[in-house]
Amino acid sequence: MRKLSRIFILAVAVALVATACGGDTADLGGRTVRVGVENAYRPFNFIDEATGEGAGFDYDIWNEICNRIGCTAEFVEAGWPAVIEETGQGVYDTAADGITITEDRKAVVAFSDPYMTTIQKFLVRADEDRFTTSDEFIAGDYVLGTQVGTTNYELGEDLVGIARIEAFDSFPVAIQALLSGDVDAVIIDDIAGQGYQGTYAGAMKNLDGDLQSDPLGFIYPHDSDLIEPVNQVIADMKKDGTLDALITKWFVDFDA
Repeated sequence: MRKLSRIFILAVAVALVATACGGDTADLGGRTVRVGVENAYRPFNFIDEATGEGAGFDYDIWNEICNRIGCTAEFVEAGWPAVIEETGQGVYDTAADGITITEDRKAVVAFSDPYMTTIQKFLVRADEDRFTTSDEFIAGDYVLGTQVGTTNYELGEDLVGIARIEAFDSFPVAIQALLSGDVDAVIIDDIAGQGYQGTYAGAMKNLDGDLQSDPLGFIYPHDSDLIEPVNQVIADMKKDGTLDALITKWFVDFDA
């Protein structure tokens, strides 16, 4: 009886721990999950020049998600903004690319719960002295660079009008246009902007003034069975500190 009692007590203890840590999380039985990534959006996802392998926040968080729900993440390079439509059509099981949750996009894809909130800002050359704040830039006739199909583009159009926008297929090209003087500022999420400031140390700075706060989520086909288990993992990672640790690793400590 004493042995049975110990087994019973142990079982109860394990159940309590599992409940506290999100014990209802699904087990996908080792299935492969195709994750669409652009591989051109530091520090979310990019190709590490030293290894030739994909790296970044999206890689780490999806490997951790799969570790917790019993799947294997297969990262597939995908173009922007086509990845949204393609994910809705089932080409990818999910996509991770710092994707802002919007009502328009919800018509095409389903979203996870937000895992992070970003702030859109203007990024300018370090020696820029014609304007010092976002309001001064907006009031002038300066050229704004950004990436097509992004909420950054949409906000830029609202702020300065389409005639002052130079749109590019990717943010790395927009950043090069900024550095070469072809545009006067780039509107970009603050954490992605930090990555480029690390890559081009001393070459760029943020203008004073936050422009808009955006929640980010993973996307799926509307009928995906990944939504609920991944939301549970996101909640668990917020509680146990894993999400904060990944954010600190890639958006605070990362030396781009």
